Amino acid sequence: MNLKRIYFFVLVFTSTIAAAQIAPVNFKNPVLTGFSPDPSICRVGEDYYLVNSSFVWFPAIPVYHSRDLVNWKLIGHGMTRPAQLNLNNVKDKDGIWAVTIRHHDGLFYLIGTASKSGGNFYMTAKDAAGPWSDPVWLKDAPGIDASLLWDDNGKCYYTGNRFDFDKTWPSQCAIWQQELDLKKQALIGERKILTYGYANNAASTEGPHVYKVDGKYLLLVAEGGTDYFHAISAHHSNNVFGPYIADKINPVLSHRQLGKDYPIQAVGHGDLVQTQNGDWWALVLGKRVGEGDFALTRETFLCKVKFENGTPIFNAGYGKVLMEQPRPDLPWTPVSPDPERDEFEDSTLALKWHFIRVPKNKWYSLSGGQLKLKLQPEIADSLVNPAMIVQKLTGGEFEAATKLTFKTEKSNEQAGLVIYRNSDSYYMLLKSNSALMLIRKTGGKKEVIATAAYTALEVYLKAIAGHGKLKFSFGASANQMTMIGEGQDLKVIAESAVNRFNGPGVGVYVSSNGKTSSSSATFDWFSYKLMN
Repeated sequence: MNLKRIYFFVLVFTSTIAAAQIAPVNFKNPVLTGFSPDPSICRVGEDYYLVNSSFVWFPAIPVYHSRDLVNWKLIGHGMTRPAQLNLNNVKDKDGIWAVTIRHHDGLFYLIGTASKSGGNFYMTAKDAAGPWSDPVWLKDAPGIDASLLWDDNGKCYYTGNRFDFDKTWPSQCAIWQQELDLKKQALIGERKILTYGYANNAASTEGPHVYKVDGKYLLLVAEGGTDYFHAISAHHSNNVFGPYIADKINPVLSHRQLGKDYPIQAVGHGDLVQTQNGDWWALVLGKRVGEGDFALTRETFLCKVKFENGTPIFNAGYGKVLMEQPRPDLPWTPVSPDPERDEFEDSTLALKWHFIRVPKNKWYSLSGGQLKLKLQPEIADSLVNPAMIVQKLTGGEFEAATKLTFKTEKSNEQAGLVIYRNSDSYYMLLKSNSALMLIRKTGGKKEVIATAAYTALEVYLKAIAGHGKLKFSFGASANQMTMIGEGQDLKVIAESAVNRFNGPGVGVYVSSNGKTSSSSATFDWFSYKLMN
């Protein structure tokens, strides 16, 4: 049975159970936790589809499905074939940025930017779960953050950002638009600048989306950069090419005026959707500030919208994203959560697992309820694909554990648990030939911070996060664990000046550290669960 049929049966089953449940009055934000920035959404009938940026994680471009805008299920990815994308030597902050999802005339469209890895592109599919076409690269499309609009005349318009011009003020960017001929797979006609932002110091104007609402055109853009000064501004026009007039209440959404103590920061980069009942909602990115006054990553939040004289009002009466509020007027449709423990019993990896960059050969296998990784020379520090598989960290208080079977006589060969943010920020608890090593890399400095003699074939490895700290332990059994090193700072893999844009993951890693190897490591299972 293929994955699509399995998902269909799961959806029917969970929908049947949901019908017998009492739906909650409120929902809690964020609706997508963990590494889920730059959300884009579209509706097809009673079904909603959402995508996020994926940077150098592969498969790339996660695609989610929902019936109620609150409960989301990962159903596939836009890029799953190595031939679709080359991420070698691409930094963790680059890769796939700000993809927009749209549906028109029976086809789904993904359009976005492969930063430092191909430029702007679009792809199509009949089913949002895939498979998706190979990318159509638009070589004459400058800038980033592309979006699409089909007007009433059937024409398709490309809206994007550019910054390749002489600036009047720092970080000035332009939003531009041009017709896209989908048959020619090329931009045609005149290219026009729509706005530089709503103010004469608007920085990093990007993430544009044009909508046609009540016969008029609404342009939403992100401004201020994706940190503390992030915001969304609105612009209006009677013509698709403008002129666009900035809304008088701009920014229509921001948290920068709430101060640094507000629990949701950096709100912006949103996309609107109208439900089948006529209500409007927005998906936006934001950062939850946790214990220790730090954010783990950018996540996806849901916000009610109503229009007043053409102006989108976000959470009327509040003007901000809320941690909890009344849910959308849609049939409550919970989805089955991923199991906390992956027993590796399937013949393929679960959709939640990702590689860092694109594997050029298959160095992993699943058989007999085990995940087997063949040691590769590549290491996590290099901008290539290492033998590492991770899933999203979805909160600051969690437990991750695995059972490893690994034998080697070489000190350069290592296997174990990894918590990875980027090639300069991570933790690893690794087994070698005669010892266990706790490794930390922060600010580009890599060091072994604790060791413990260990020669047994099997070992249990665990990481527990809470109150801003990480504690690592190991043992010959799950009931006899010994802590290694002192409590470590979770900020190493959280948002910071060096950890930006992408997000943290947890999983497994093996390496022969630059040398050819015939060794393999086996993982019996992997568990990840939130503790709060």
